Amino acid sequence: MPKPPPSGNRKTSGGKPSALRKFFSILGPGLTTGAADDDPSGIATYSQTGARFGYGQLWTALFMLPLMIAVQEACARIGLVTGKGIASVVRKHYPPWILYSVVGLVLGANILNIGADIGAMAASAQLLVPVAFPILILLFSALILVLEIFIAYPKYSRILKWLAMVLLAYPITSILVREPWGTILKATILPHLEWNFNFLFLIIGVLGTTISPYLFFWQASQEVEEAKLKNYLHRPRVTVTSVQRLRIDNATGMVFSEITTWSIMVVGATVLHGHGVTNIQTAADAARALQPLVAGFPHAGYLAKLIFSLGIIGLGLLAVPVLSASAGYAISESFNWKTGLNLKLRQAHGFYGVITIATLIGLVINFTGIDPVKALIYSAVFNGIASVPLLFLIARIAGSRRIMNDFKSGPLSAIFVWLSFAAMGLAALGMIWIFFLH
Repeated sequence: MPKPPPSGNRKTSGGKPSALRKFFSILGPGLTTGAADDDPSGIATYSQTGARFGYGQLWTALFMLPLMIAVQEACARIGLVTGKGIASVVRKHYPPWILYSVVGLVLGANILNIGADIGAMAASAQLLVPVAFPILILLFSALILVLEIFIAYPKYSRILKWLAMVLLAYPITSILVREPWGTILKATILPHLEWNFNFLFLIIGVLGTTISPYLFFWQASQEVEEAKLKNYLHRPRVTVTSVQRLRIDNATGMVFSEITTWSIMVVGATVLHGHGVTNIQTAADAARALQPLVAGFPHAGYLAKLIFSLGIIGLGLLAVPVLSASAGYAISESFNWKTGLNLKLRQAHGFYGVITIATLIGLVINFTGIDPVKALIYSAVFNGIASVPLLFLIARIAGSRRIMNDFKSGPLSAIFVWLSFAAMGLAALGMIWIFFLH
């Protein structure tokens, strides 16, 4: 039997790994998922929400946290327990029409999101360098494909995660700016609703860019790959301890993601909405939210653009591979092809072929003339609508003893996953009803 890889935990003087090292050793797919969740589409949607409605939708960050944790934990548990991605599970236990419908939704949502994120990266780069938009989207697309196909994702994602630290600019800015903390606390805890299309449109966008189809498939499949890397095939795959570690990893990633979400909304509300900017139309508009962070520095406007652009580009380089890979997992698992970012190109032609095609179609979308900022928000809304039937299916799979055995969803997990389905379904129906009514 092969020996398990060394843990690498630094020992304390008592011979045991330090608590901090032990905690960080648990973190994996959940933390990556949380980082990828705050992609360019998320930043644009949260910023637009704050600019448009002030603190009016701030409560969604707190409301979404338990829903997001429950949904992603269910997806991760499906991958860990079954040893298969979501598409493989659906292929085995459900009729083909359900499988193809699910995969079609994921593919459509992911391609739109890929196109929007690549466009946002190019638009942000233009704040720093005078290069034509078409050239930038071609360069970013090529860079992403080369990194994803020829370099192991875990290697370069570790580097790119440091660029995600730029997101700390938002909570830091919220502290530096004079905030009405009493009003903010009230808006965070007490829901505020407006029965109009614009309000519900952005609610769906916020929900959709937070609880997204690509994250469902990504985290389930990453749990499978993580199990392979840790050699679980030579010992019990699922134990109570492994599920507990999964939950800690997942909750950590989701809490980090939602703190960032809340901070972006607060900064957008205070800096943009508070100064009369109620509609973000360009990347430069969004970058203005970070100007208080660099106030007093020479060339403060350029510094704000630099920080914003580095965040968008870094998160795009982190998120677009997740988007295209989740499409690759969905298609490849449907046809029982070899899958996995741990495989070489020659070992998984179909998997990497889907990744390449999805990225190229996303690239082509940017040549239709659609505004990059609008594309980010529209893709978030589409994700919100596409999530509804997928959440129904995830709730059924995670709660099935036939599929999950003793690790099916408990009452609390099931309640929150079904609440996610109900909340996103009602918001989508309300938006559509108002749209056709008016």
